[in-house]
Amino acid sequence: MSIFGRIKDSIFGKKEEAAQVEQVAAAAPAPAAGIAQVDVEEVLTNLAAKAGRPSNWKTSIVDLMTLLGLDSSLAHRVELATELGYTGDTKDTATMNVWLIKQVMKKLAENGGKVSPNLMN
Repeated sequence: MSIFGRIKDSIFGKKEEAAQVEQVAAAAPAPAAGIAQVDVEEVLTNLAAKAGRPSNWKTSIVDLMTLLGLDSSLAHRVELATELGYTGDTKDTATMNVWLIKQVMKKLAENGGKVSPNLMN
């Protein structure tokens, strides 16, 4: 599975859980207007509160990945950058990391997440 896929599954829930939600929704007598978006900021804020340690996940890809229990090593961040189409110098980690956190938030929004515009810019 891709690193972004693991990030998305960690926030949105696993595919099996999503299938169960869809089954329950399909069995409901009155169809909902649409499946509610996952509030990414709310999920991550709650995870950070439960972690009991400071996390700057809104601006740090390392903190985001760590919060989700994922390997945040440089090798994994470079792999994520490649996966998401980063064309800059991966040795310039500061620039890459800033790009990554914004791109991850954009991709989460594109995949059904409710993401505040200030987290994508």
